[in-house]
Amino acid sequence: MNYLNLGLAGFAAMALTGCTGINREKPNIVIIMTDDQGYADLSCFGGTHVNTPRLDRMAEEGVRLTSFYVAAPLSSPSRSALMTGSYPKRVGMAIGSHYSVLLANDEWGLNPSEITIAEMLKTRGYTTGIFGKWHLGDQPEFLPTRQGFDEFYGLPYSHDIHPYHPKQKDFNFPPLPLYEGDSVIAHDPDADYLTRDITRKAVSFIDRHSDGPFFLYVPHPMPHTPIHVTPESMEKVADSVKIALSAENGNIDYNTRNNLYPYAIDEIDWSVGEILDALERNNVDRKTLVIFTSDNGPWIGKATPFRGKKGSNYEGGMREPTIARWPGKIKAGRVCDELLTSMDLLPTLAFLTGAEVPDDRIIDGRNIWPVLSGKKGAVSPHEVFFYHRGNNLTAVRSGMWKLHRKEAGEYELYNLGTDISEQNNVADENPQLVDSLNRLMISFDAEMRDSTKTRPHGVHLTE
Repeated sequence: MNYLNLGLAGFAAMALTGCTGINREKPNIVIIMTDDQGYADLSCFGGTHVNTPRLDRMAEEGVRLTSFYVAAPLSSPSRSALMTGSYPKRVGMAIGSHYSVLLANDEWGLNPSEITIAEMLKTRGYTTGIFGKWHLGDQPEFLPTRQGFDEFYGLPYSHDIHPYHPKQKDFNFPPLPLYEGDSVIAHDPDADYLTRDITRKAVSFIDRHSDGPFFLYVPHPMPHTPIHVTPESMEKVADSVKIALSAENGNIDYNTRNNLYPYAIDEIDWSVGEILDALERNNVDRKTLVIFTSDNGPWIGKATPFRGKKGSNYEGGMREPTIARWPGKIKAGRVCDELLTSMDLLPTLAFLTGAEVPDDRIIDGRNIWPVLSGKKGAVSPHEVFFYHRGNNLTAVRSGMWKLHRKEAGEYELYNLGTDISEQNNVADENPQLVDSLNRLMISFDAEMRDSTKTRPHGVHLTE
């Protein structure tokens, strides 16, 4: 199997079809991405510890994607893949300069030469806005307003990158900045109100730009730790938790705040409802594709029935609870188990809007609109999907088979069709299959070392 040739062929086809699109009205696009929310942290994905009525309704009105992958089990690389349609390592964003993700004042960031979803949609006349967490570089040249977004309100990175971090002695983080546009408007904002304020900004964006077309990206900072909720939600919390948190005294009690997890999910569910209501109120509901997903597996929540959580290349670290809704275009009440990825959104949105996919670089994503729309016979365009942890390629999936490459030449092989929890290693019984899948990994490793097939991260140059 020559996955590179397959990719280039698909890329060329998308570049051609993207010029026409399917909807000359140019649909509005809304992408909502939460932080560290697990596969089972929605009621409609099996969660019994959370209550998500608006997301459940969104799933009833759209399609629930049960094999939707992000390209990394951590924040920065995952978000780089979403924005560029490419594996994080291909765009030099698999790690930060000093850590597994970008930190405060990191000299690295998403290269300004990359073409983001926002920049691509700008060529088609879209107004673009991001409200929430960016985490692709905090130096001026890496901020969202330099990467295709007209409006930005939120954080340049995770809200735990602040002076109250448990390992502050090691990191020495500065005060957490809150941005509006290119300017810092506050330091150490009250995180209790982040979900509420971001939602209000997103709704205002819809109200102000309802004549469209618009691209709205809402990357919520929650439910990443430390977990914060509004005082209204705190009223529902057990008295013992309230008493413990009242003793924080200027610090942050991460462990006690973990008890707030279901209430943080409540607020995210409320936020989704507010956004959907705003679309309906402005009469653009049937003109808007809305996608809900998470950036990686859970730290506190649940990834049932999968093995692994945040940071893991087992399914729980990278298979995310995802819903797509577009009344009249996506058949309601469907469940789709085809392998799809966050990298697919860029070429898919190009197809839907008539934008052109960049033809001067390798894009790993594919146009998945036939699958999303429920076209008869449509299947995943991916014959192979690779799992990275940082710069290390650790696993590959082809069909229902998944191979993990461990240290010292050891392998784990799972049939995800019969062993979704990756518990029964059948590598010893299938040596030829192990060899075939490992060869794919060796070839992709070589490709990722080829500078003609990869692009560098951005580097902030100081005077």
